[in-house]
Amino acid sequence: MLAIVHSRASIGVSAPEVTVEVHLSGGLPALSIVGLPETGVRESKDRVRSALLNAGFEFPARRITINLAPADLPKEGGRFDLPIALGILAASGQIPPDSLKTLEFMGELSLDGALRPLKGILPAVLAAREAGRSLLIPQANAEEAALASQGDVLAASHILTVCEHLTHRAKLVPVPKPDVDAAQAAGAEGAADLADVRGQQVPRRALEVAAAGGHNLLFFGPPGTGKSMLASRLPGILPALDDASAMEVASVHSVAGHPLQPGGWRQPPFRSPHHTASAVALVGGGSSPRPGEISLAHRGVLFLDELPEFERRVLEVLREPMETGEISISRAARQVTFPAKFQVVAAMNPCPCGYSGHPNIECQCTPSQVMRYRSKISGPLLDRFDLHVEVPVQAGDVLLRHGEAGESSASVKQRVLQARNLQRERGSLNASLAGRALDQACRIDASSEKLLAQAMERLGLSARALHRILRVARTLADLDGQENLSKQHLIEALGYRQLDRQQGQSALVSA
Repeated sequence: MLAIVHSRASIGVSAPEVTVEVHLSGGLPALSIVGLPETGVRESKDRVRSALLNAGFEFPARRITINLAPADLPKEGGRFDLPIALGILAASGQIPPDSLKTLEFMGELSLDGALRPLKGILPAVLAAREAGRSLLIPQANAEEAALASQGDVLAASHILTVCEHLTHRAKLVPVPKPDVDAAQAAGAEGAADLADVRGQQVPRRALEVAAAGGHNLLFFGPPGTGKSMLASRLPGILPALDDASAMEVASVHSVAGHPLQPGGWRQPPFRSPHHTASAVALVGGGSSPRPGEISLAHRGVLFLDELPEFERRVLEVLREPMETGEISISRAARQVTFPAKFQVVAAMNPCPCGYSGHPNIECQCTPSQVMRYRSKISGPLLDRFDLHVEVPVQAGDVLLRHGEAGESSASVKQRVLQARNLQRERGSLNASLAGRALDQACRIDASSEKLLAQAMERLGLSARALHRILRVARTLADLDGQENLSKQHLIEALGYRQLDRQQGQSALVSA
């Protein structure tokens, strides 16, 4: 007797199809699993036997061969327990084999037959739909799978419930899709608001520019001036994700075992790893590759507080994904690619003690200590930040004006949305403009070209920094609703490269 059950593996953020073939033949009772199973899959034979017996089914005293096809695809985890158990039941005539044709199954079995939750459910839901089949999953994964449900997801808590559905004794109801818009609105009510920030007009403006164009932003200044507070307000002024982008984000979090809740469905993610994080924690990896912080920040913000306190080699691994928007992790058996289109916001002190340039507190650092501290951030990495903005100390009277709140996030977000709409018409965020698209979107006149040429010479700007200045200027023009870049836009964009400044910049800007 032969039974075929459809299931899904998990490779990165994809869910390739796996066909579970179960064959019962004569001979001494035995159970063998072939098809490149890893340890967790090989151990399933003991879980399946106990689960079927404890659920009241007969375990065939036959020679059982289980093939997981395709044979060259690595299989791992307990996700194949349920399809293996159903294949044995179908091959032994305890459930009708035809009932398995239009469904795919995933689930780890406990010894009493209950279904345990899995990682990577969302990619499997999407892949099963594309194949024209419904997916049956553990009940504990129902809330996550509901985010992608279109009436084609079933959930059960026990193998008996699954068999009752397959034998038409008690049909399972498809998992309903939640009202993500209502949940999103409820979650937005308690979000941090820019109105809480007193003063800091230039950093606030830079945060708006970063949100409008998707630019990388570096805040620097003494401790307690509001760098982290400003960064935490960025998600509140970013546009909501569209359905396709939200599904990408949710799929990455599903694979990582951090399923999103309905309230965070269209909210751009905000990740803030500690400065002791390793390179693997940041970019992903492990013997079975899992996404790191940069992939969990996909379509959102990666906030690196105390930037120079990160190990330099950890920071250097960010350079390639900041340009390419993805990270590839290679292992002996396979290579996995995770999406990583993230916006970097970082914060740092100007020196080890933090008080260099403070109006009231004297810095205790020597010039060599300051140089050593700042050299932890390499030039190529610093070049990848579009905006370098100082967050200065605010006077007490500014902080104590309780009746003069700053502009709210909702008001700023409207301008950001208008600028993003202009970029959508051009087909790309300003931060991603390159090549011919950059030349067409950032045309400037002769006097502006002369200004930029002087800036490159006097400030020692690289070609990458020049392109980033043009992109920021394009965003400034979009915020002003202007089609062409003006000299004033370029001057403001140059003003946001504060860590590139050298002597003579004041003369340059005044020119």
